[in-house]
Amino acid sequence: MPLSTLTTATVDRRLLLKGLFGGVAALGLAACAGTANSGPALSDDATLPTDFPPDTALKIAAYQGSLTLALELSGLRNELKFQVPEWPNIGAGPDIINAFRADSLDVGNNAGLPPIQAEYQGLDARIVAVQLTRTPNYAFATKPGSDISTVADFAGKKLAFSQGQAQGTVLLRALEEAGIDQSDVTLTNLTSNQFLTALQSGQVDIAVLGNSQVPKYLEQYAADGAKVITTDVVDLLSILWAPTTVLENADKAAALASYIPIWARANIWIWENPDTWAEKFYVGTQNLTPNDARAVIDLANRPIYPTTWDEAIDWQQKNIDLLSSAGFVDSFDAETLFDRRFEHILDDKIPTEYRS
Repeated sequence: MPLSTLTTATVDRRLLLKGLFGGVAALGLAACAGTANSGPALSDDATLPTDFPPDTALKIAAYQGSLTLALELSGLRNELKFQVPEWPNIGAGPDIINAFRADSLDVGNNAGLPPIQAEYQGLDARIVAVQLTRTPNYAFATKPGSDISTVADFAGKKLAFSQGQAQGTVLLRALEEAGIDQSDVTLTNLTSNQFLTALQSGQVDIAVLGNSQVPKYLEQYAADGAKVITTDVVDLLSILWAPTTVLENADKAAALASYIPIWARANIWIWENPDTWAEKFYVGTQNLTPNDARAVIDLANRPIYPTTWDEAIDWQQKNIDLLSSAGFVDSFDAETLFDRRFEHILDDKIPTEYRS
């Protein structure tokens, strides 16, 4: 079916799922409200406080340990003035959303899509920090033995698709740019952590892989005919976001505001120390060869932290419009996803060359 068309059965099913997810979210948030709001209450239009007790705690996602390692290597972990009882090893958007619902996570780091999916499912959360990516950080990998060589060849093929993750929107944008309707392909619903297995087994013809996955995949399967197709499709945003129950807690909100510059400086440290990062993270924890680690580093994006969120909000609106035209979410105003009280926290906290 074309991107702008849905069957009645599909619409009814999505409305049912939205209602179920919304109900689960509401129950989950109600259940955790007592603990999430144990500090002083903070309204959404109140000025962010700057002080908080040292026993204030935030549970921060740290996928594959990259964040905690960067904080340790850079010495920035010593600058945390709050407690971190857990650094959950979760990164995929659906997993972050579920962790928010379960009150097992206070802060997540994702692309722009998960907050849109969360809004559709009835989970109230806000973006509190924005990093921009100007060059592509995803590529399209083919299964071994494939004859696909361009995006135009995607027509008639099975494509791995994750509705609530950046990979899904990257795919939809690539199809749109190539003039390929959704009716011309088969979208196989998976989460991104299933993409590699689906490619290897031939369950799908194409999957979107992160730049960090590409060298190892080609090392394993290029001899069997697997290829990587690069495009100019970017995924603009890397964000920090949190449930509104966290932001309604004055102590947690203040601690989160103090964390954002540390998060940004950790990303800058990674960028400025590529050889150390390649050795300590990609070789030391991800089991890449030194050559593959260097290849991943060479694909990295310089971190950029905008002085205004206007471009990010416009980008999110385009994502919402793309997904709603395909029938995956309802249309809404992207501005509601952002808590602009956090917009200028980095103004004097990081070097000007990383501001835009």
